[in-house]
Amino acid sequence: MNAHTNAVSEDLTRYVADFVVSTRDVPKDVADLGKKSILDGLGLALSGSVAKSGELVRKHLDEIGLAPGKSTVIGSDRKVASRFAAFANGVGIHADDYDDTQLAVAPDRVYGLLTHPTAPALPSALAVGEARGASGRDVMLAYHIGVEVECKIAEAINPRHYQTGFHATATCGTFASASAASKLMGLDVETTLRALSIAGSQSAGLRENFGTMTKPFHAGRSSESGVAAAQFADIGWTAAPTILEAPRGFFSAAGGGYDRGAIHGRLGAPWTFASPGVSIKPHPSGSLTHPGMTEMLKLIRVNKITADQVKRVRVGTNHNMPNALIHHRPTNELQAKFSMEFCMAILLLEGRAGLNEFTDEVVLRPDVKAMIEKVDFVVDDEAEAAGYHKMTTIIDIDLTDGRRISGRADFGKGSPADPMTYEEVADKFRECAEFARWPSAKAEDVVAMVRDLEELPNIDRLMGALAKGA
Repeated sequence: MNAHTNAVSEDLTRYVADFVVSTRDVPKDVADLGKKSILDGLGLALSGSVAKSGELVRKHLDEIGLAPGKSTVIGSDRKVASRFAAFANGVGIHADDYDDTQLAVAPDRVYGLLTHPTAPALPSALAVGEARGASGRDVMLAYHIGVEVECKIAEAINPRHYQTGFHATATCGTFASASAASKLMGLDVETTLRALSIAGSQSAGLRENFGTMTKPFHAGRSSESGVAAAQFADIGWTAAPTILEAPRGFFSAAGGGYDRGAIHGRLGAPWTFASPGVSIKPHPSGSLTHPGMTEMLKLIRVNKITADQVKRVRVGTNHNMPNALIHHRPTNELQAKFSMEFCMAILLLEGRAGLNEFTDEVVLRPDVKAMIEKVDFVVDDEAEAAGYHKMTTIIDIDLTDGRRISGRADFGKGSPADPMTYEEVADKFRECAEFARWPSAKAEDVVAMVRDLEELPNIDRLMGALAKGA
């Protein structure tokens, strides 16, 4: 049962701080949904640890000469101060763009383009929770509070925020991390209020950097910044009390306004995990590619389509989707994640699109480049009319024998409309762990511990299973 108060507060930032401090638990169905995203995030931190960005993050941590700390850098033998562990693990979770995505509520919000909720919230909860010896139940609660704050802020801010170039995972995610860290640190309302305000002045990240290492840097930095915000607030750092709603505050400066009704009185009512839900990715690419990828796989399997049969492919969506899927002729794996053309081409050639397909070598293969040339990615009137709260994707495949195979999808596998089970997410976790060459026994321990996360007296054993040499 949700125990936070629903009392109306005059000040929006104070209402958020009240929610963070007063919430004592989450409903069981929400907790169970969250466990899938937590397991998903841990697997992605492992696979992200072997990405080039993971190597560079560890090099950076070495170069700044950190003393040993109490918080695990997942996939390594390092323990560092909690803010830096949050940074490293946030980068890792988002490195392959394989992490979960928030679903929009309002029809003018672009579906799937609000935030990646787990990447900023989970590393903060893990890093602060491990350093403070928190229980699995407390870490899980802090994670849920962080996700809830992040998602409702993202839902409330004017769509201009994202459309003109801000990366909401980076901006709204900073508030997620600050909320999770404040909860685990036991901060009171006034101190949490200041933590949120300090977080607001650190919220940054621009979509121009999509397709580069700086996109996952956004997730790591937002997680680190939120931890730092809570720590500074805790030692008495001052900050304005109305950072969200003030005329010169976050909503106005970053979005030109906001919908108060989308957040005030809405935190935990309902929880975002319950409605409209959070989508877990079946492929390591931008979420907007997933309805089309789900439908393309179905068309390939049902019609037994082979690559040599394909003459032309037309993929039609609403106009917001090409605005995010900007790489039409990708030259590396990061660009390929934001290329509808690559995602269609690799499914036609390989019948799958996992971590092993999103590599520079695969992207540059001659047969892949040739298939990409056969794919037209366009704005479609029918998809546009369906509304931006859906990711409607319409596919027409023209075959060399003259046939046209067509399909349409509004949602992809892993969305609340077609959800993954815990065991399906566990299979994805195992794929990520295997990609990181992680010992299978340790991987299975993680799957089991997350399933019963609220039973752990602390998370030391869980983090040990995610560390080298433990």
